[in-house]
Amino acid sequence: MSAIERAISATTGSPFRTLSSSALGGGCINQASRMQGEDGREYFVKKNHASFLPFFEAEGKALEEIRGTQSIHAPGVIASGSEGGDAFLVLEYIHEGSSQAEGQAQLGRLLARMHKVEQPYFGWNMDNCIGATPQPNPRSDNWAEFYRDQRLAHQFNLAAEKGRKFEGTEDLLGQVDCFFSTYHPHPALLHGDLWGGNASYDQNGDPFIFDPASYYGDREADIAFTYMFGGFSSAFYQAYEQKLPLDEGFKIRKTLYNLYHELNHFNLFGGGYASSAQSSINQLLRH
Repeated sequence: MSAIERAISATTGSPFRTLSSSALGGGCINQASRMQGEDGREYFVKKNHASFLPFFEAEGKALEEIRGTQSIHAPGVIASGSEGGDAFLVLEYIHEGSSQAEGQAQLGRLLARMHKVEQPYFGWNMDNCIGATPQPNPRSDNWAEFYRDQRLAHQFNLAAEKGRKFEGTEDLLGQVDCFFSTYHPHPALLHGDLWGGNASYDQNGDPFIFDPASYYGDREADIAFTYMFGGFSSAFYQAYEQKLPLDEGFKIRKTLYNLYHELNHFNLFGGGYASSAQSSINQLLRH
């Protein structure tokens, strides 16, 4: 038996042997596949280099924490481990269906319920990753400071290592507090990487989320990223705000929060994300 088969067998208490394994597309960081056993069981398997194992373990912890909120559904965690030069994460396989207006509204309501889960600190109990970028999560009682140092400054430093410096960086980092002068968020459980590709619907039309980069932060950070690439309807936003209305200052903080993702996408993929990030910096400084 392979290490994956042994891990599934040990976790489920039932011997598992692979009947077939088929590659799945859609991701750019990990290799994904659907594994079917001789007994009909199906699992979603992610693989990466062996050094990625701590990130898979952190992802598993995030999925378990999301599931523990009894709000929006997330895949169950079966096992993680390594085999040869590969790390792996085995998850519940969810057959996808289609999105309807009610499903989008349900997604908004359930996300709001998840965002009501609070902790006395920002950050998380371990570091994780956003895409393939390490994401530090030290505990903090100051959100503006946490976001400045562990999100924006962290990404600016990674960009500098690649030889790219952005104009206005120091000015922006020195004024992050200004965006929170009248707004004081509580530490909410975040998905952390909530774009349209990380939310879907099962065959009953019920929503579920996956590929989290979770930590406790301002819930606006999750909502902001849903705007960056689209995929969320007006029904989603209306249902969310019926449960948790957004502060008026979100209109400008949306740019502040998506700057983190623009910088991360530049650090991962390069290309035009640098100009998008610079445009956001300029807009924030003008504000």
